[in-house]
Amino acid sequence: MAELLKNQYGLEVPQQLAQQLQAVWPAFDADGFMQRVQSQYESFELMGRGRFLGQLLGEFLPKDFPAAVDVLLKSVGEPLTTDRSFSMSAFYYLPHTCFVAEYGLDFFDESMAAQYELTQRFTAEFSIRPFIERYPEQTLALLEEWASDDNYHVRRLVSEGTRPRLPWGKQLKGFMADPTPVLALLEALKDDPELYVRRSVANNLNDIGKDNPERLIEVCSRWMTEAEALTPELKANREWLVKHALRTAVKRCDPAALAVLGYGADNALEALGVSGSLSAAEARMGETIEVHAELALPESAGASGAAELALMVDFRVHFVKANGSTSAKVFKLKKLTLKAGEQVSLSKKLSLVKMSTRTLYPGTHKVELFVNGQSYPVGEFELALSEG
Repeated sequence: MAELLKNQYGLEVPQQLAQQLQAVWPAFDADGFMQRVQSQYESFELMGRGRFLGQLLGEFLPKDFPAAVDVLLKSVGEPLTTDRSFSMSAFYYLPHTCFVAEYGLDFFDESMAAQYELTQRFTAEFSIRPFIERYPEQTLALLEEWASDDNYHVRRLVSEGTRPRLPWGKQLKGFMADPTPVLALLEALKDDPELYVRRSVANNLNDIGKDNPERLIEVCSRWMTEAEALTPELKANREWLVKHALRTAVKRCDPAALAVLGYGADNALEALGVSGSLSAAEARMGETIEVHAELALPESAGASGAAELALMVDFRVHFVKANGSTSAKVFKLKKLTLKAGEQVSLSKKLSLVKMSTRTLYPGTHKVELFVNGQSYPVGEFELALSEG
């Protein structure tokens, strides 16, 4: 079993923090700070520990925020150069960003200057969110400047800090309702030379698509069309970004998202023969059941201009829940190109064992195929409790 992240963020973190602060500001009460830390530290998870330390810094640093943040910044190390991930060493600066978010809201200029520095050592994607809510116009204007900053950590903050549904972060309800300001920033970053930044842009778009699916499709479709005029390298980068941005929409078999990626529900799909079946009508927990798909593109489709058809084939199982309702889960089957006159048989075994991510319940389970986002019925099977 993997070690809990909080266990990699032990008392050595506040101990080092106290030592570094005392080194630049001798009045810092390191002993008193550690006594307060030890009174509650073990009760928190990772992010909670960061916030707790940030709150304590407000008690032990100068009461004047500009003076306090000056001490804090004097204690930090050099900016990151090659580390582009959330390693535990980078998490050392989580309390610093939490302090800014907690105590700096009334000091916009000083706080944003601090976050500019801190994001180059960890990330200010969490701490910048209260400022977006309090000072939307000022913060967005500054982020627009930072979108062309020389430091890729700063550029990444522009996209990651404005994600409407950032994991571990506070949701930005305003951007969930209207992502227009965010999309303007992403336009400036979509062809960033750093994959680290482009991945963040894709993650932001993926977030936007959960609340505004039509905006996601519009942007991705336009970006793919524009990519045709780019160099091969830039085109490949753009295509990767769009594919990553559409991953949730693709997972739910959204036809519009699949069409952006070249799996269109065009007229040729109407000529496609699709049938599906199950290996059994009944199964017991712990067994497997096989899902079969038969696809055929007739010769006549080639005569009408569809010599071949790119297909993404999935199947969806409507699992029975404890209350008798169902919850659908999509399973990937295959991506292929079918030529006129060809036919193909596909199959996949579905394991009916209990998993940590899914609990099985007896009942009737409906199964359907999806081809380029279009649904085709397969059938259903009755799942029973295992013997004994």
